[in-house]
Amino acid sequence: MRAKGYRVLARRAKTPLGEIDLIARRGAVIAFIEVKARDDLTLALQALTPVQCRRIERAAQWWLGHRRDAADADLRFDLIAVAPRRLPRHLPDAWRPQG
Repeated sequence: MRAKGYRVLARRAKTPLGEIDLIARRGAVIAFIEVKARDDLTLALQALTPVQCRRIERAAQWWLGHRRDAADADLRFDLIAVAPRRLPRHLPDAWRPQG
């Protein structure tokens, strides 16, 4: 993410509502990123479930509520898929919160 111009704010951020793999900021955007590693890149891309998305969304809201410097940020939920002998694949805006 640093190579793409992001500043990493947290790795494996633990909240009472769950863990967020990676939180990064670039400009006004804060990205909450789920990292999925599988033997195949396609499987990694398909590994994120709706239940996991909702957990990450709730954890992100908790995290934001405890960070004054993030009040004006635009939020985004990304996915990074990792597989052996392949470059990681970053999907910006992989999902949007419901409601």
